[in-house]
Amino acid sequence: MAASIGAGLILEQPADNPFLERFYRSPEQYALQTQLYFLFQRVKQLTNLRQGDLFSPIHIADFMLEKDPLFARQTLDEDELYLYEQVYKQLAPEVPTPDLVIYLQAPTDVLVKRIRKRGILFERNMERDYLENLTEAYTRFFLSYHDAALLMVNAESIDFLDNDEHYLLLLDHVNSIQTGRHYFNPAI
Repeated sequence: MAASIGAGLILEQPADNPFLERFYRSPEQYALQTQLYFLFQRVKQLTNLRQGDLFSPIHIADFMLEKDPLFARQTLDEDELYLYEQVYKQLAPEVPTPDLVIYLQAPTDVLVKRIRKRGILFERNMERDYLENLTEAYTRFFLSYHDAALLMVNAESIDFLDNDEHYLLLLDHVNSIQTGRHYFNPAI
């Protein structure tokens, strides 16, 4: 999408997190380190946007900072969550608010298949309950999200990576959005 509209691209960098693989092997032991690393990484990426980019005034990110607490609530114990929330409150005000958020929503079975297809070995240990809880947390979050224009996409049967027609339908829809809440559920 960034290439299609000439935007800058900001990607999550999970491979840089030295705790992530250990987290999937032993979530209780490595949840806090994993979560804090991601928080600091994402804040740094988003804070860099404040400096501006004359050549790419529009940026697309494959994450939003507000998702971090959703993961933290799934993985951290009560004391760790309290500590994480204190750090988050200090850092969160530093990042810009997006103009548009696109939420790709799919059932857990579809997510499991896509994770397997992606082929990252340590993600194969991800428990189904963990994915279901995250899916529910995302749904609750976006039902009450009003900070930016929101496009909720039913991505169950859409393949943006391997089907150009699906991608172009989404791109056309995105280009028509100004403000508010929108739904994209194409009959494909």
